[in-house]
Amino acid sequence: MTAVFVLLVGIGFVFSRAYGNQTILYAFAIASVAGNFFAYWYSDKVALAMSGARQLNREGNERLFRIVENLSITAGLPIPRLYIIPGQQINAFATGRDAKHAAVAVTHGALERLDDNELTGVLAHELSHIGNRDILISTIVVVLAGMIAIMSDWFLRMTYWGGGNRDNDKGGNTLFLVLAIVSAILAPLAATIIQLAVSRKREFLADASGALLTRYPEGLASALEKIANDQTPLRSAHTATAHLFLANPLKGKENKNWIAKLFMTHPPVEDRIKALRGK
Repeated sequence: MTAVFVLLVGIGFVFSRAYGNQTILYAFAIASVAGNFFAYWYSDKVALAMSGARQLNREGNERLFRIVENLSITAGLPIPRLYIIPGQQINAFATGRDAKHAAVAVTHGALERLDDNELTGVLAHELSHIGNRDILISTIVVVLAGMIAIMSDWFLRMTYWGGGNRDNDKGGNTLFLVLAIVSAILAPLAATIIQLAVSRKREFLADASGALLTRYPEGLASALEKIANDQTPLRSAHTATAHLFLANPLKGKENKNWIAKLFMTHPPVEDRIKALRGK
């Protein structure tokens, strides 16, 4: 949150110098504070809405509730709200600002195509994200990264349509205008790097914590194998929320070259399976 605040204020400073208008800096600072506030309190609702998730009642979903309740008791966590995501892809994610306000969403495909041991492994992974306090920052990034992208796009459109300080478009102002355009282009990239770094660093820990919770790492390893072989698309998948999921939901868009790996939302599934199986 601090990094995004500094990034936005820095961009606002460059934009304000380029346009010769100090109000732009104040607007960016206010937007950054407001964005952080909104992200803290409402980012989970945004993530769930973007995923098309629907909250479940216990009636008719006893299997899922039973597994989550048993795991929550074992982990010493409050029982999270449970949601279903339409689609046959095998996947799940956890969200919320803290353990008391957490939610776990699973796809139809996960419920239908995983056996009890595999589903338990997946849910233990998601509960571990809650227990490890990953869910707040991971969900906040959805809102803040999107906000940076929108504001950068807004500036580029203004520049394209003739904005800027035309009266003093020389020397320092020209330099700041160039810096502002470069910042507007690179800012979403910086936000994406923050987003992906947060995700990758926590996935291995959640895998290990989930295996410790169930005492049966093979359950999650087997589920990850099915996910690796599953090319079913998820219509509600977005690049903004991809890092929240157990595995990258953007099937068919992965790339194995080294440049693409720098921008992966998750560690390679093969590496996670090897780690779970101690190979």
